[in-house]
Formats: sequence, C-alpha cells, structure tokens
Amino acid sequence: MSVKTPITVAYGDGIGPEIMRATLSILEAANAPIEPEVIEVGEKIYLEGFTSGIPDSAWQSLKRTKVLLKGPITTPQGSGYKSLNVTLRKTLGLFANVRPCTSYAPFVATKHPDMDLVIIRENEEGTYAGIEHRQTDEVYQCLKLVTRPGCERIIHYAFEYARKFNRKKVTCLSKDNIMKMTDGIFHQVFNEIAAEYPDIKNEHMIIDIGTALVADQPERFDVIVTSNLYGDILSDVAAQIAGSVGLAGSANVGNHVAMFEAIHGSAPDIAGKNIANPSGLLNGAIQMLIHINQPESATLIENAWLKTLEDGIHTADIYSKEYSKIKATTDQFAAAVIERLGQKPAHFKPVSYQQDVRAKIECYGAKKKTLAKKELVGVDVFIDNPAMMPNDIGEKLQKITGKLKPIIITSRGLKIWPDCMIDAPYANHCSCRFQTTTDMKALGQISHQDIIDLLQQFDALGLDVIKTENLYTFDGKPGFSLAQGQ
Repeated sequence: MSVKTPITVAYGDGIGPEIMRATLSILEAANAPIEPEVIEVGEKIYLEGFTSGIPDSAWQSLKRTKVLLKGPITTPQGSGYKSLNVTLRKTLGLFANVRPCTSYAPFVATKHPDMDLVIIRENEEGTYAGIEHRQTDEVYQCLKLVTRPGCERIIHYAFEYARKFNRKKVTCLSKDNIMKMTDGIFHQVFNEIAAEYPDIKNEHMIIDIGTALVADQPERFDVIVTSNLYGDILSDVAAQIAGSVGLAGSANVGNHVAMFEAIHGSAPDIAGKNIANPSGLLNGAIQMLIHINQPESATLIENAWLKTLEDGIHTADIYSKEYSKIKATTDQFAAAVIERLGQKPAHFKPVSYQQDVRAKIECYGAKKKTLAKKELVGVDVFIDNPAMMPNDIGEKLQKITGKLKPIIITSRGLKIWPDCMIDAPYANHCSCRFQTTTDMKALGQISHQDIIDLLQQFDALGLDVIKTENLYTFDGKPGFSLAQGQ
C-alpha cells in the first residue's frame, strides 16, 4: 500500500461544499493516495469574530500538510473583513498563481478551439499590497510596490514551468512604456532570466495590446508571465474566452506551501441546488496531484473527465443542444467521471503525466549583487491645496531659503509650475519637488536635516504637507521619474 499524502481541505461557502464533495468522491474512486484533513474557513468563521476568515487551528493544519484544496469563500460585506485568499497567499508565501486556460471545443462552446495557454501571475506585490491612503478631501492614493527579488522569483518560475511542462515560449506582459520603473524592472528582469533559457522562446508585449491579442488570437500564446493586477484581469478574460470560467482550476504556489482551487466564486444564487459544475475545482485538484507527485492519479482523473465531456455529460452552465446528451446535476457529473475512470478520450489527446518530471518547482529570486551607491538628492513634498493657483504656490516656494530649491510643481504627475501650459490645472493636490539644482547631472547630496529644515518653512508658510517622498540616485542614476511635461 502506498503512503498517503496528507492534504488540508476547506469546503468553503455557497456552492463550495457541493463541488468539494463531488471532487473528493472522484479522488477517492480513483484511489488517489491522499489523506484529507478538513478545516473550516470562510463566512461562518468571519461571523464568529475571526476577521481574517481563518482560525488558529486551520493555520496549524496548513503548517503540517503544506497543501490546501479549497472551495470558494464568501467574504461578508461590511468593514473589517479581509479577503481570505489574499491573506493565505501572502501569509504562506504563495508567490505564483498558475491558471491553465484550455478550450474544449466543440463540446464547450468557444470561438478559439485551439487555445491552450497558461497564465503565471505574480501573487504578492503590486497594487494588491493594499496600501492606500486618503490624502485630501478629493484625492486617494494606492501604492504599487515591486521588488527585484519578487520579479526574479515569478519570472524564474515561469521559465521553469515552461521547461518542465514542455512549453515552447514565455511571453512577458507589462506597461513599462508608462510605469518605467515598477514595470520597467519586471521587463528588465525578464530579459535577464530569459537569457538563461536559450531553449525557450521569449517575447515582451505591452499589457494592453497583449490582452487584446489574448482575446482575439489566444492560440499564439503558450506561457504568459505578468504582475499581480494584470494577471488577475487577464486570467479571467482567458478562462472565459476558452469556454467557461467554471472549468478553470487555479494553483497558488510557494516554495513550501501550495493552495489549489477553482477560479470562480461561491455563487450563492445556485448554492444547494445540486447544479454547480465541479470541473473548476476538479482541475485544481488535478494540479494538486501533479504538485504532490502523484502523476498516475492525475492522468487517470483528467482522462476520465475529458471522456465525460466528449460523451455529452454536461452541467447546465455548458449544456448545448448540439453536443450535450444529458444535463447533469453536480452529483451526476461526478458519477459520470467516476464511471469513466480507466477510459481515455477519443476526440481529445489523452494526457499522460510522467513520474517526477512535473514535481513542484522552487524559486527563491535572491540573486546576489553589488549594492548600488545610494545618495539622497531631493524631496517631493505633497500638499493639500484647496485654494491657491499654481503660480501662487510657486511664489510662496521661492521664499524658501537653504540648500534645497523649488524645481517643479506637479499635479497627478503633470507639470503645473513653472510655465504651466494648461488652462485650468487641477491644483488641489500638488507635489513640490526640491533639489539643489535643475541640472540632473549635477545633483548635490543633501541630508535628512535639510528636509526637516525645508518642512519647517512649509509650516511657517501655512502650506499643508500631507506626504514627503525622498529622491535618491543609485550609482548616479535617478531613482525617480520626471514629471509629464518636464
């Protein structure tokens, strides 16, 4: 008898319990060597007072098993409740979100019958850090934080995934024509790591045209790697045009723990009706079996699932008059998959996962490098300005004495002083940049005391400072962007 691998199971909310029971029944019938350990998370736990949606006992289970198969979760409306998915991803270091998006034509309707791509999304950084501030009566801020190690880790993972799964090309999507530093480092690291994989084709696209091409010509893509927000949007687009969001599974992978789920939500409107499609969670479970190195079980179940689709046993969400023979309930669909265990599809190419080849990937993204010489050369001082026009602010700033001089005033990244070319600039929220000189090649180093002295003068002038951002050079190169129009 083979040793069973312990896994943690969370049934979830809404349709979660129904599709989890169906999925586990298939795994059991396939004799998958797993030992489920059930935890309770989600809406009930939130309402018991755990604002994260997960109790301490569940954390202990995850530390033991390091594998979670999770049903969809409902986060109660109202303040104080944090997304459990985000909490799990960040707490457990699940840096890679892996979403295969494959069409199953003609049995599942799609305009893209040859679509077969995988989206690998960075899972911990970017705007999803959730660092937001209200700065004035009208202005709100969300910080986008990107680290070099985070970029290295997810891009390395994408190339390792492509190599292990015999994929031929990795495409990087970013917006570094606009966000030249945050998206720029993502693109730069992609180029560096791509050079280490000469056997795999690589390309970069701007996210907007890349998304348009995924929607129009998905068959031209193989593996896509991108940052958090872009990947979240893109993977839902890709899953939908493949035929149905309800079929797509998702893996959230770290170096030590992994979570597997369907990409769809808890669908409370159909909960308890025994009509939900368990395929998304089942495909997540197949990813889990590969991750824990049980390729035989993964092969057996996926071939049976494909045969079920071919035989026209479809739940209501993918039912069609042309290709469906039975409109199956959740339980009936699971029973149909179980009945076909050991069979192979005829229309679809049978899958065959090989032992050890597709075991988990570990990527740490911590290349050693020489630290750049970092020098403080200026400061951006943000003010809440409900009354003054840009020239009035500039006139006040010119009264400031000391090492630092007013260089430019911007609003939402656009220059509004000096020499403003805009008829009616928005000046209620301004950034006032101070440096020793306007010559970017001759910036003088300053101290924190210089900034303190500057802020004291802002206070004396009656200017409402809401934030400061230090300006640094790294090996003499600016670590900050110029304003639009500067």
